Amino acid sequence: MTRSRIYPAALRATMRRLASGVTVVTFRCGGEAAGMTANSFLSVSLDPALVLVSVRKGSRFAGHVNVGHRYGVSILGDAQQALSAHFGGRRDDTLDVEFDHVDDIPLIADSLAQLTARVTDVHPAGDHLLYIAEVEHLRCGCDAPPLLFQGGAYRRMHPAPTHVHWQPGDGW
Repeated sequence: MTRSRIYPAALRATMRRLASGVTVVTFRCGGEAAGMTANSFLSVSLDPALVLVSVRKGSRFAGHVNVGHRYGVSILGDAQQALSAHFGGRRDDTLDVEFDHVDDIPLIADSLAQLTARVTDVHPAGDHLLYIAEVEHLRCGCDAPPLLFQGGAYRRMHPAPTHVHWQPGDGW
């Protein structure tokens, strides 16, 4: 089988069309809270409750988290863009980052939802590692709109109309 060469820039440009939620994945690093922004996070299974995060090889997370270790995930709301930027590499030392803790796992305070998970498998996938983990704790917070990322920029979700008038023959 011949493999076609897909250039990384072309794949990145294509994938930028996909809107995704924004999370901060947190863990303990030398006794301190550490984290990274991730939009490559998803639910894998409901029973058992499994999630997956894709992490760049060579990242601090990859150097500290392995099978059996635990990490946290905080789903950010649209008012938490500064936290996303901070944990995404644009560190802001003036930002007061507040954490909640569940069994010593740091979680972003006031996020839309939080969960902790224990890593069950790590799979290499190109220049990334796929961390599959079993959810041990979860909390759903407020019903604020989520922070979205699409096209290289943060986006806001606009609420759908609460009333739609439609009758046969109107078409879509």
